Amino acid sequence: MKLKVGIVGVGNIGSIHATVYKENPNTEIIAVCDIVKAKADQAAEKFGGQAFYSVNEMLESGIQLDLVSVCTKGEENGGEHFTPTIQLLEAGIPVLGEKPISNDIKEGIQMVELAKRNRIPYAINLNHRFTPAAERAKEWIENDRLGKVHMINMRMWINNPVESSPWFHLRALHPHSFDVIRYFCGDVKRVAAFMMKGEGRSIWSNTQILLEFENGAIGNLVGSYDAGASYGLELCEVVGSRGRFVLEDACEQLSFYPRNSIETENYSYLGGMRNFNETFKSRINSFVDQLLSGVTYDQVNGSGEDALKAQLIIEAAIESWNTGTIVEVKNLEPITGGLK
Repeated sequence: MKLKVGIVGVGNIGSIHATVYKENPNTEIIAVCDIVKAKADQAAEKFGGQAFYSVNEMLESGIQLDLVSVCTKGEENGGEHFTPTIQLLEAGIPVLGEKPISNDIKEGIQMVELAKRNRIPYAINLNHRFTPAAERAKEWIENDRLGKVHMINMRMWINNPVESSPWFHLRALHPHSFDVIRYFCGDVKRVAAFMMKGEGRSIWSNTQILLEFENGAIGNLVGSYDAGASYGLELCEVVGSRGRFVLEDACEQLSFYPRNSIETENYSYLGGMRNFNETFKSRINSFVDQLLSGVTYDQVNGSGEDALKAQLIIEAAIESWNTGTIVEVKNLEPITGGLK
């Protein structure tokens, strides 16, 4: 069985999604959609499928879709995700959205609630967790190799000169950071945030965020849009009572350091994954495999709910900086009526 796939928004990221689907033997692209007619037409010619110029037009055509990637963009890279996602979920179609789930928490909640109410699998491209190195590190935690998790230190920075909203750096980049943090250490309870504007910048392009987790662990995130590419994109260190691991650039290097030994385990390019761009393939194909196996809406790996929880941490950090206080991260239960 092949999943019949559509892509909404066929710019740079949408084209990456389309390339992965085109290469996957279990998927067939039958629709590409963009409000820019030329983009839709060019994508149809390159990747196959019928070109559409609105989601309504695509849905009203009567074609049967098993999965749609929503790769629109908008303010803070998330301002145009809401409407197409709602339309598709209302039509009963599983969605793989781009991050952030939305730059508006209320919109994110509505999307997650709709998917839950209609029991539709809803995923977000939280691709940093979908690498052989990250999965190996997760296994170490689940198998108690680290012992009790004490802390996490996370760094995520790139050189992005774009001047957008004051919170562009937080809302556009750090859904990835906080998803990785939650993936390894669980839900965050409280945050305290500090920020600064880089030289010549009008946005808060640098941040340091202190974290306290529901399970008692502690940690921090250092993030920046002012770092050079030579510094590396990402570093994640998780420290436990029996040892620690260091994961570099999502997929390239993973090391384990026992607490009471000088022995070290080092792994490079696990699973043959060599760079960040390859994480799109592993993430998209994982959701395809889950759909083919009949995944239920509440068992999606890298779900809309996961993305919403990451976004709630970001909003708490913004509130912390604005108020100069330690801020409790909102619990989803009172917001969504017991979302699980």
